[in-house]
Amino acid sequence: MYSEFYGLRELPFALTPDPRFIYFTPSHTEVMANLHYGIESGKGLIVVTGEVGTGKTTILRWMMQRLDRTVLVAYIFNPRLSVTEFYQHLASLLDVQKWETKPELLVSLGQALDSRHSRGLRTVLIIDEAQGLSPAVLEEIRLLSNFESDTAKHLQIVLTGQPELRNVLNYPDLRQLKQRVALRCVIKALPSVEETDRYITSRLLASGAERTELFSSEAVDYIYRCTEGIPRNINNLCDNALLAGYAAGELTVGRAIVEEVAETFDMLPRLDRGLQTSEENELPARIFSAAGRAELWAAGEGNDPTN
Repeated sequence: MYSEFYGLRELPFALTPDPRFIYFTPSHTEVMANLHYGIESGKGLIVVTGEVGTGKTTILRWMMQRLDRTVLVAYIFNPRLSVTEFYQHLASLLDVQKWETKPELLVSLGQALDSRHSRGLRTVLIIDEAQGLSPAVLEEIRLLSNFESDTAKHLQIVLTGQPELRNVLNYPDLRQLKQRVALRCVIKALPSVEETDRYITSRLLASGAERTELFSSEAVDYIYRCTEGIPRNINNLCDNALLAGYAAGELTVGRAIVEEVAETFDMLPRLDRGLQTSEENELPARIFSAAGRAELWAAGEGNDPTN
């Protein structure tokens, strides 16, 4: 591959949510602060939303790797579960044993949570892609938030998902769950070309780059325009651009290479999509004929605006 050609120890733009490559924008820092505060303070239900590819899973994995060993985490990444499957999965993750019916599970789970809380231990349920949860499972999650004492929640719940999760929480049947949300935060796309440049540089450095100017400034500008600052799209475009640059023997990837890759992956900037190369489509369509325009201008010149 291109790693040796560009002086890299490993591929810098893989699409997997590797916490080693996390890049903290102000938005990511705010989300992490909310998660830390919410879990430490026993706030109960936290909702994190963000557009596809903005790094929600990466930030969750980064956080889970750094939680104290006194924190027990149940991480569910596949939301397509029935109520029965959800409880079976939850019981397995939290090591709740010796139950056969849902009431028996809830009793055992409540005892386990109460025991952990009394010893100063925290228990966290994290559900990724939560916009895919059924209303029935979401209602069960609301009921799980009832495991509490007079002063604190015994189970901290984190729901992360795409912006559609906000619409789901606005369903009339889920208004009780919505009222339980203690904290909300949003992971946003990178806001500028400069931030995109810093993001690319950060990943190159994490990959052991001997030099970080692998993309020209014009290429970085076009990468931002193509991806609209979404990290996963940046990774995909940069990875394939480096591969194309390696094939062409280019030590620095220029805009032309990025344009070619962006067209192949249907990632051209919105304003560039569907444009034709024919002369009649390069200019805005004309409303009047040439004779009509001449008549209009002549009429305008004949009017004295002071009259």
